[in-house]
Amino acid sequence: MARTGRGKTKMQRSRRRVMPVVAPAHAAARMAGIGLSIENHRLVGSGVSFVETPNKGGELIPQYLVLHYTAGKSARSSINWLTNPESKASAHIVLGRDGSICQLAPFNVKTWHAGVSQWDGLSGLNSYAIGIEMDNAGPLKKVGDRYQAWFGTMYEQSEVLYAKHRLDQEPRWWHAYTEAQIQRALELSRLLVRHYQLREVVGHEDIAPDRKRDPGPAFPLEQVRASVMGRAEEEPDRYAVTAPSLNIRSGPGVEFPLVVEPLKQGTIVVLLEKRDRWNKVELAENGDIEGWVRNQFLEKV
Repeated sequence: MARTGRGKTKMQRSRRRVMPVVAPAHAAARMAGIGLSIENHRLVGSGVSFVETPNKGGELIPQYLVLHYTAGKSARSSINWLTNPESKASAHIVLGRDGSICQLAPFNVKTWHAGVSQWDGLSGLNSYAIGIEMDNAGPLKKVGDRYQAWFGTMYEQSEVLYAKHRLDQEPRWWHAYTEAQIQRALELSRLLVRHYQLREVVGHEDIAPDRKRDPGPAFPLEQVRASVMGRAEEEPDRYAVTAPSLNIRSGPGVEFPLVVEPLKQGTIVVLLEKRDRWNKVELAENGDIEGWVRNQFLEKV
């Protein structure tokens, strides 16, 4: 979100588990209800509303799509903020956690979502990009057995993800996106890229890495980008367990319960998500079983 200084109720699933979300376009349309379309630079379709923001100006011939998180309490509070003249911030779309969409400006009008930014030799991406703000609290702080956003709201463990952002040195807790939200973001991204022949889908973290961390590691940006732009993903790496017995847990830490009995030495697993100390894997012989293991006890095969 361009706001100065801040920014699956199911836990977001990892690479192999995200891939059903990045399904063919007809499947995306079925999940979202009636498919979306664009008429006169405005979205038309189920679950779409329009609230015009005053924070806009100038003609936009979009070349890129930029994805953000709002770092706000709710979609409604973010819409209120982005339509408040005092905020000096806006975006084209606010995407709710239930998949609802509120458009704030036509796609051929500049909004103020990117701030100081550079990409592919261009500076000031407001002049070149459509901005989508996704309702998400962003980074969280653990308080007891719950997780607190900067604005005070507390979240349960089922609503968060522990991950290291590729631009950070240490992992931290993040608010998870809902599956409905990820699916809608995919559908919307496909439509916008196709309609405006956009060159790339990027995160705010890509165009302003010194300042921003959105949409963050809780959003499957690489998978969405690969699907939308028609790029094939590499096959996930496979590893063998090197320890005589290796615990596989429901989360990346010893405080999380075991998923199944410890894995025996030589068990082959498929890498789903890589962290600094923990990897999320699934059993090669049974893809329905997945969990987190210490990466020091895995050897690539």
